[in-house]
Amino acid sequence: MSSAYHLFKEGKKLSESGKFLEAIMLLEKAKNYEPEKGSIREVLASAYYNCGFYRSAKKNFIRALEIDAANDFAHYGLGLCLVKEKKLTKAVGHFKIAFFMKPNSEKYKEILGRFT
Repeated sequence: MSSAYHLFKEGKKLSESGKFLEAIMLLEKAKNYEPEKGSIREVLASAYYNCGFYRSAKKNFIRALEIDAANDFAHYGLGLCLVKEKKLTKAVGHFKIAFFMKPNSEKYKEILGRFT
């Protein structure tokens, strides 16, 4: 098992249990090992977002989308960051993309309903 993978798994586990700052520390290390892994960027961005570090979250969601434009959750997360910046038209665009990629997602339906 690679160091990046171990750090990612542990960081994801911490994030899922609400320990976002601790998760960020491990996920940043994982990102340094594997900067082109969209999965690491996605979880890292979510942890930043949940800590209120929206600029860092946005940067990592954007990078996750550069790595994989078909990452529905990264579109959703980027949309949330854009809402924080009051860029609602751009945010809705990303919410729509996420929804069309995964139309059965209640989370995506709900956020679209809130802004459209």
